[in-house]
Amino acid sequence: MDAQILSGKTVSSAVYDGLTSRIENLKSKGIIPGLAVILVGEDPASQVYVNSKTKKFSTLGLFSETIKLPADTSENDLISHINTLNADDRFHGILVQLPLPKHIDSDRILNTITPEKDVDGFHPVNLGNLTAGKPTFIPCTPKGIMRILSHYNIDLSGKHVVVVGRSNIVGRPISILTSMKSPMTNATVTICHSGTKDIFQYTRQADVVILALGSPEFLQGDHIKDGAVVIDVGINRVDVNSEKGYKLVGDGEEASLLKKASAITPVPGGVGPMTIAMLVENTVEAAERSL
Repeated sequence: MDAQILSGKTVSSAVYDGLTSRIENLKSKGIIPGLAVILVGEDPASQVYVNSKTKKFSTLGLFSETIKLPADTSENDLISHINTLNADDRFHGILVQLPLPKHIDSDRILNTITPEKDVDGFHPVNLGNLTAGKPTFIPCTPKGIMRILSHYNIDLSGKHVVVVGRSNIVGRPISILTSMKSPMTNATVTICHSGTKDIFQYTRQADVVILALGSPEFLQGDHIKDGAVVIDVGINRVDVNSEKGYKLVGDGEEASLLKKASAITPVPGGVGPMTIAMLVENTVEAAERSL
């Protein structure tokens, strides 16, 4: 059995096509959707992510600005920058790139962003709305996963979804989205994490496994049942003897999973492109709500 490849590149292209008319409509009213990105420190992976995001905004004719701050920026200085952006009408979305330096309280920073501009969906108000089943801004990666499943017509109703990872960025939100009582969802969801005694006992029962652990090639082919769907959120650098010196792998071991899964997201090119697409969509939504 050859697993179907669930391409985030394909789905993200469809998302951008669908946004074109909405962006043009906003521009006809004198509004260019704008995103402010704050990058604190010199983390190489964060710089790559930020460059990808701003490049996509530029390609679509949207407005974005990156504010780069030194790693020793104080918490109060960072809050001051966010408050300035909260009051700046040019920006409909504000994104603080994580992780932040250890001396900064990430929760306090994310709580400073006004909920109306929280296009990452991490503010307690937006997370609370999601938990209540009335989402405003959905965190970008979980939203992207749901869009992939929808695009490929993977119906979760009555299925057993096992989520590996419990972060507020992916694990918890995706567990809520997949269990919502609505068309194509309505799944029974199990969350596994570092405190789970035998994670593979659960993954072997799953119709759909969503991996958001950050552990290279953690899940192998013999850890799933035949025909399961695997959504791999992990992007891990593994050292190899090559020109680059590393390769990108997911939280799943792709070669063995391909032999057993019915469908799988590749790494790279799966969930990653969708995260940026959903950030663009959330920023466009924020601009529409500002009308």
